[in-house]
Amino acid sequence: MRTAVNIIVGSHVWAEDPAQAWIDGQVVKIKGKDVEIQTSEGKTIVANLSKIYPMDLEAPAGGVDDMTKLSYLHEPGVLQNLRTRYELNEIYTYTGNILIAINPFQKLPHLYDAHMMQQYKGAPFGELSPHVFAIADTSYRAMVHEGKSNSILVSGESGAGKTETTKMLMRFLAYLGGRKATEGRTVEQQVLESNPVLEAFGNAKTVRNNNSSRFGKFVEIQFDKHGRISGAAIRTYLLERSRVCQVNDPERNYHCFYLLCAAPPEEVEKYKLGSPQSFHYLNQSKCFELVGVNDGLEYLATRRAMDIVGISKQEQEAIFRVTAAILHLGNIAFAKGKEVDSSVLKDDKAKFHLKMTAELLKCDPVGLQDALCKRVMITPEEVIKRSLDPLSAAFSRDGLAKTIYSRLFDWLVDKINKSIGQDPNSKCLIGVLDIYGFESFKNNSFEQFCINFTNEKLQQHFNQHVFKMEQEEYKKEAINWSYIEFVDNQDVLDLIEKKPGGIIALLDEACMFPKSTHETFANKLYQTFKNHKRFIKPKLSRTDFTVAHYAGEVQYQSDQFLDKNKDYVVPEHQDLLGASKCPFVAGLFPALEESSKSSKFSSICSRFKLQLQQLMETLNATEPHYVRCVKPNNKLKPSIFENLNILQQLRCGGVLEAIRISCAGYPTRRAFFEFINRFGLLAPEALAGLAGSSFDEKMVCQKILEKMGLSGFQIGKTKVFLRAGQMAELDARRAEVLGSAAAIIQRRIRTHIAHRQINALRNSSIFLQAFCRRSLACRKFDQLKRIAAAIKIEKHVRKWRAWVAYTRLRVSVLAVQTCVRAVEARKRFRFRKETNAAIKIQTRWRCHKHSAYYKRLKKGSLVTQCRWRGRIARRELRKLKMAAQETGALKEAKDKLEKQLEELTWRLQLEKRLRTDLEEAKAQEALKFQNSLEAMQKKLDEANALAVKEREAAKKAIDEAPAVVEEKEIVIEDTKKIESLTAEVDELKAKWESEKKRADELEECSEGRRKKLEETEKKVVQLQETMSRLEEKLNNLESENKVFRQQAVSMAPNKFLSGRSRSIMQRNDSGTFIGESRSSSQDPHSPSMHQRDLAEIDDTPQKSLNEKQMENQELLIRCIAQHLGFAGNRPIAACIIYKCLLQWRSFEVERTTVFDRIIQTIGNAIEKKQDNNDILAYWLSNASTLLLLLQRTLKPSGSASGMAPQRRRSSAALFGRMTSVMSFRGTPQGIELPSFVNGDLSSGVEGGYTKVEAKYPALLFKQQLTAYVEKIYGTIRDNLKKEISPLLGMCIQAPRISRASLAKGSSRSVSSSAQQTLIAHWQGIVKSLGSFLNVLKTNHVPPVLVRKVFSQIFSFVNVQLFNSLLLRRECCSFSNGEYVKAGLAELDHWCFNATDEYSGSAWDELKHIRQAIAFLVIHQKPKKTLDEISHDLCPVLSVQQLYRISTMYWDDKYGTQSVSPDVISNMRSLMTEENTVVSNSFLLDDDSSIPFSVDDISRSMDNIEISDIEPPPLIRENSGFSFLLPRIESH
Repeated sequence: MRTAVNIIVGSHVWAEDPAQAWIDGQVVKIKGKDVEIQTSEGKTIVANLSKIYPMDLEAPAGGVDDMTKLSYLHEPGVLQNLRTRYELNEIYTYTGNILIAINPFQKLPHLYDAHMMQQYKGAPFGELSPHVFAIADTSYRAMVHEGKSNSILVSGESGAGKTETTKMLMRFLAYLGGRKATEGRTVEQQVLESNPVLEAFGNAKTVRNNNSSRFGKFVEIQFDKHGRISGAAIRTYLLERSRVCQVNDPERNYHCFYLLCAAPPEEVEKYKLGSPQSFHYLNQSKCFELVGVNDGLEYLATRRAMDIVGISKQEQEAIFRVTAAILHLGNIAFAKGKEVDSSVLKDDKAKFHLKMTAELLKCDPVGLQDALCKRVMITPEEVIKRSLDPLSAAFSRDGLAKTIYSRLFDWLVDKINKSIGQDPNSKCLIGVLDIYGFESFKNNSFEQFCINFTNEKLQQHFNQHVFKMEQEEYKKEAINWSYIEFVDNQDVLDLIEKKPGGIIALLDEACMFPKSTHETFANKLYQTFKNHKRFIKPKLSRTDFTVAHYAGEVQYQSDQFLDKNKDYVVPEHQDLLGASKCPFVAGLFPALEESSKSSKFSSICSRFKLQLQQLMETLNATEPHYVRCVKPNNKLKPSIFENLNILQQLRCGGVLEAIRISCAGYPTRRAFFEFINRFGLLAPEALAGLAGSSFDEKMVCQKILEKMGLSGFQIGKTKVFLRAGQMAELDARRAEVLGSAAAIIQRRIRTHIAHRQINALRNSSIFLQAFCRRSLACRKFDQLKRIAAAIKIEKHVRKWRAWVAYTRLRVSVLAVQTCVRAVEARKRFRFRKETNAAIKIQTRWRCHKHSAYYKRLKKGSLVTQCRWRGRIARRELRKLKMAAQETGALKEAKDKLEKQLEELTWRLQLEKRLRTDLEEAKAQEALKFQNSLEAMQKKLDEANALAVKEREAAKKAIDEAPAVVEEKEIVIEDTKKIESLTAEVDELKAKWESEKKRADELEECSEGRRKKLEETEKKVVQLQETMSRLEEKLNNLESENKVFRQQAVSMAPNKFLSGRSRSIMQRNDSGTFIGESRSSSQDPHSPSMHQRDLAEIDDTPQKSLNEKQMENQELLIRCIAQHLGFAGNRPIAACIIYKCLLQWRSFEVERTTVFDRIIQTIGNAIEKKQDNNDILAYWLSNASTLLLLLQRTLKPSGSASGMAPQRRRSSAALFGRMTSVMSFRGTPQGIELPSFVNGDLSSGVEGGYTKVEAKYPALLFKQQLTAYVEKIYGTIRDNLKKEISPLLGMCIQAPRISRASLAKGSSRSVSSSAQQTLIAHWQGIVKSLGSFLNVLKTNHVPPVLVRKVFSQIFSFVNVQLFNSLLLRRECCSFSNGEYVKAGLAELDHWCFNATDEYSGSAWDELKHIRQAIAFLVIHQKPKKTLDEISHDLCPVLSVQQLYRISTMYWDDKYGTQSVSPDVISNMRSLMTEENTVVSNSFLLDDDSSIPFSVDDISRSMDNIEISDIEPPPLIRENSGFSFLLPRIESH
């Protein structure tokens, strides 16, 4: 990890410090290899240049979650990152795929609750904050998807939290693995509950940890093919048996002994127990209780756990009976016997404990005493019994206690495995290894040797895994890594386990010789490994030896190595306990084979080595995952971070070794954009092409590194790989560039300051000189004045007496005159000033008054002139239009003359028929009128008596009728209708005038004439009713218009195609159309009559033209079915369609199929790709542009609006007719289309577009196009809603990680990194909005539609968030308010970046949730009044909504209260008075309507220039489309 770095004066570095491990500072001076550093604490230190590291000043303030992202991967950088995150309560950090877990020494329930497990379930690794759940989820997903077993290795020193981490891992795996019951209990429940049992019998308090595991544990969790837990097995390694007999102060023995002493009184009495102080195995230490732990409750919890794992009551009783027997066994003391080297029980107390031990073990007390005090030696001649001295007897007692406890522990493990059950059919498993970390104490014995040997093995496996990960990274980036050396610790493993010359082999050899001692064993080691670089002989000890492990040197005391390594059972002990009357005890000591009855040697090391080998084979067959647990301090208290302690643990845990492996290759890796962003200023010329399309990030990185003269680096596919020290060198060069730039800036600023100071000094000097000269001049003037006064006094001294009175009087008079004149002058000045001001005010007011009057007069004149000129212009326009219609056919091109001639011939015939029909209708009407007159004449005599009254009624009608006719104002947009109605009104007026004259002239006329007058009055009334119905129709036509569009869209494309093809076939076969079953004989305007006329004038040239036209239409349809793209911001397809339709005069023909085919093409495109927003946006842009062109071009045809009122049909007939003519378009005779179908169209030329009289097919096409624009818009909007709905749901249902539990005192455990994790949901929404906006921009969708869709999307977000706030109490909290506020800030930032052109008023749509969140996060709510809340803070929210939020609010962060009770009461009163409290009245509704009209699109879009649009290649070479070529090419 030592690297040559480029350090210069001013560099920020890390230097070694004996107290803090590493301390930060700034380089002040460099002398050769010595560096003088000014530390952040103000001290000045001197360090060697090779022992300092560069400091990253641009590191994030909260640290990084993955330390591979550090710019400088070295010890101080790693340590500082862990410290920063630990201070923020972020206890988990990644190093690649390795998790470092720092024990917080406090409860953090929010990190491990069900919500958190749900969050990490299935989440990609690295997407969420580092967590032990992420490691478990990754291993589980890898097992399920790849079908390969996985393992999780949890390591760390005592107190680092390995056991708790293992619990969390198994708990999460049980959460993922589902449920599979075994004998009424689930497998995962038994696995989890096995922890308390194993902790009670395998954990103890040590110096560093109150619950230290004194054994290694590997839990195999087996899964079936569905990924459910199907079985489990627990493997244990190297239980620390010596702790049963020897305990150092202030440690404790195993927990089970203390739990049993704190058991219920009846059990204590049954086992004849007492306090822990009364037992020899427990009172060797002064520590008997743990702070915060109740041993009595723990005993009951252990018994419950035993029930869950399947240990019966009888077995539990036997377990604790054996445990109590071990305690009594430890109190058996020995004294010297009468014989030499013999021993006897020391006193009655020892006899009592011997008796209790035998009673609890259910064996013979005498046999037990003999087994402890005597040995049987079998020789070929005889069997000899040998007595043991007291010391040997005590060793025998302790050996028996350790053997019993060891076998009891093994039995518990086997019982748990049997109870849980293993799945023989399982092919995949996840192993969780909870094993002791590297240990180095003041006194290290056999247990530490085995533990460190295990860690050496695991470290080798860890190094191989890390190197493998490095290799995969290098292969992924395709860089050369073949020369990188692998850091291995095989030499240490050979030193320990190599046969025949390893330490373990020599230890086993020494144990097999009875006369071997620890001195001879140590000398053997010295001789064998005297030249080994990893073996060191201490200078001050003859029996100790030191091994240089990967984590440091450890000195071992070999005093008890031989005794602790021996693992044979004394035959006397075996025979005694094997014959026990207790089946449980006898089961612990099964009968041995004949060959094993003698004291055959068995080695702990050999057995442990075999277990370790099996463990490594298991780990090698699985995919490993690593969790390194770290203890931040030895005080076991929160918020204390000891650098030296953690650094040592990082070394012991292999983390620094992994960093060393990374440093051997390329420790610094930066993505191209990050590297360019940081070091681009070193080579600005390489960034010259940044704005160009050919910008290559990889090439820019290459140029930067080459310019800096670096070598050995590698450039991968996406990252730059730097060797150790190169990042520091680049930073140094960067600092030089920035320093030189800063120097230039400073020089300029200092020059400016100096110039400013000189100018100020010069001005001050000039001012001082002027002041001094003035003072001197004043003094000289005073002197001259005194001289002149003296002369005058001498000259006039004689006259002084006479003039003194005069002078005084003159002075007084002058003073009075001066004052009077001054007062008078001020009055005159003030009066003049006021007069001038008044004049100015009057002038301005009169000017304003006359100007306003003039403007109003001018405006009224202009309005009057415009209206009058408009009226005259409309009259002239109608005349011009009529003239244009009569002469327009003569201006057609030569190739259209035949067709126009046919149309004129057909129209002539049609006019003749219409005239004949009209004359017949008039004759019938005259005959009917004459008959009515005759009928009226017959009734004349009967009505003479009523003549007078009827004349009066007639006069009254005469007086009232004209007012009705003249005063009725008919507001109709269609000018043709107005002319028709006006003509009819004029005719009625004429009739009415004639009848009035006759009534005046002939007062005594016949009853028939009076009847005719009454009929005239009825016609007037009927005319009024007709006008009223017309107004109603005008009001209802908009809704009919919408129905018309929906009916057009709902028609399936295949219906269009089938109807059209059938009509074409019918036309080609017979020349007539078979479509409608209406009685055409009665309607002269029926389509059948038109068809017959067309058939009569159809000839061969016309057929060839039609065929050519059909070919061109087919080619056009094939062309627009492709993605034609855009010309600038103009959609090519829409422009091509419009130009073709305009050229072919399709808008002016009565029948055509091209509109149907275009609509069918659009419908097919959007039906197939309803989930593809890119395709939908493309067609939305084309459809809206084409609609805009039609809107500005088409005007209603005269034939469509000039029909008589009696020819009109209802809207139902209109939509029914549309269904029958969709196969082949033609204008249905007798149907009058309202003028506003095309919007507000005026005649002539508007915005550069020539108006075209549109026939019915064109108008129907425009309606259908409008409907498709609305449909595509709605589909795109709904797609975006579907996309953001899951993310929005996550924002609503996400656990409030920053929210602590409701328990008092836990509200301060807030995790900023967790907030960043939750804000990722909002960033996902913003990302979706951004990508969606890019799609719309790319396809040039009109901004008005973009604004509308985002306004509705933001309204949807507002509704969802606000309703969730009102319906979920967990959302109505202070922390959630801060969380949503941060999310809204992300949306606000997006709106700002999107600009008003595209976002529009979208931000205003969030007003409800914004004001609600502002209320949640505001402080001092109880001080707010209802008026302040409802008018200032939340003016948009209703009283019901405010009441709901106020009552549901709770502060989970600071514990503050909601609004005062008075405000709540006032809200309730207001709701009662308004009587508006109904269910869910406070909720918002989502608006899914279409929020725009065709006129909105037309008004918001600029004119589109289509003349320079290049035609697509498919039709460019076709002569029939030559009109599409730009004008430049045509010339």
